Amino acid sequence: MVASVTQGAGNPIGVLDLQGDVAEHLDHLERLGVAVRLVRTPQDLEHLAGLIIPGGESTCLARLLDIFGMKDRISHEFQRGLKLWGTCAGAILIADTIVGEPSFLPLIDIEIKRNAFGSQLDSFISEASVPRVAPEPIPLTFIRAPKITRVGRGVEILLQRDGYIAAAESPGVLVTVFHPELTPSLAFHQYFALKCGLTPFAAKVPPIDIPWDNRSWTRYTRL
Repeated sequence: MVASVTQGAGNPIGVLDLQGDVAEHLDHLERLGVAVRLVRTPQDLEHLAGLIIPGGESTCLARLLDIFGMKDRISHEFQRGLKLWGTCAGAILIADTIVGEPSFLPLIDIEIKRNAFGSQLDSFISEASVPRVAPEPIPLTFIRAPKITRVGRGVEILLQRDGYIAAAESPGVLVTVFHPELTPSLAFHQYFALKCGLTPFAAKVPPIDIPWDNRSWTRYTRL
């Protein structure tokens, strides 16, 4: 991949490009017309409206963030107003408390339990209503997902089901234990863009109705 992807207007949303579902997030943001930047170095974090820390393998991502010197820089930029969205492994990395192990980059007051549904074979898809995010039900993809077991002061629950929390937010952070980038829906990407102060060109279009090819993200693998 190249170090930058240019489209849309305004400060870009960055996608952490070290490991995980990078191309899929780029595809969804492009469909919204949002400017995007791939983030690989501390310098890539400058002048971003927001940063997506994608799903992948949280232990691997943590090591790479340390190796590339990005852990402290993300915290610094967050204090300066950078908005964050952690999906699945990304949510684990920025949780204040991880059950049974030390936290890594505690930027939202939640408690999270990794691999809470079981093995990869216990991955599943479903849908749910998230009224703050979209008026229509949103498809959900859970892959070896964690569960948010508690939220603290200043954190609001966006989606709760079957005794666990699947999505939550603070003023500066959004966390989802599922993978919105692996579904046709743009609802959560649009919600995060608006949280970052951006207005996607598709803001008035129901996100589920924007055409999607489930392999369209593969064009980024050729960059």
